[in-house]
Amino acid sequence: MMTLRAGVYIVPTNRWYIERTVWLIAGVVLLASTAMALLVNRWWILGVIATGLVSINVALTGFCPVGSALRLLGFTSMLGSDKSTRRNLYFMQTDSWYLERRIYLAVGINISIASVLVLVYSPWVTLFTIFVGGAMVWFAATGFCVMANGLYWLGAEPRLAPEALPSSRCAECPKSGECLGGHPILARAEAARFIEPQASASIKTSYSMRALP
Repeated sequence: MMTLRAGVYIVPTNRWYIERTVWLIAGVVLLASTAMALLVNRWWILGVIATGLVSINVALTGFCPVGSALRLLGFTSMLGSDKSTRRNLYFMQTDSWYLERRIYLAVGINISIASVLVLVYSPWVTLFTIFVGGAMVWFAATGFCVMANGLYWLGAEPRLAPEALPSSRCAECPKSGECLGGHPILARAEAARFIEPQASASIKTSYSMRALP
């Protein structure tokens, strides 16, 4: 039986990391391509199809051309793979089907199908691509996404949600030594190891001062 999860999924918006910037760029491309398809020529909807195919590719292989370009410009990632590449390309983590990876796949499939329907059925289908484009821009700006919350409530495991922050993980988790703000932190076991000697040292100092005549 599927257990529904309570709470709201909101990603960090304290900085413009690669994934957040990619969502913003993708949303702008969706809105611009849809507008051009309605106002100029319907074949501009191919821009939406291209975005959808790239999104599907990111979900399946982890490689993102836009993310790679942003990395070259100095942006840092929060879901990037630790594997080193020859040209420092960006690859998203693909070790499991976590929530954010599912978003790429779901969005890619939906907008690709919608774009084909625009060409062969009715331009009214562009209402869906407009909605998705606006939702992605809103996602990047505020951290809230309707589809992401749907997946979250259905039990998909997030890696960017507040309750999934490394600071709330146990020391055995490989993500416990990472900070979503981009700052290196110590795992709980390491933190305890460094804190305890400081506490004992302060006690010794206090005892020595009391022992002085």
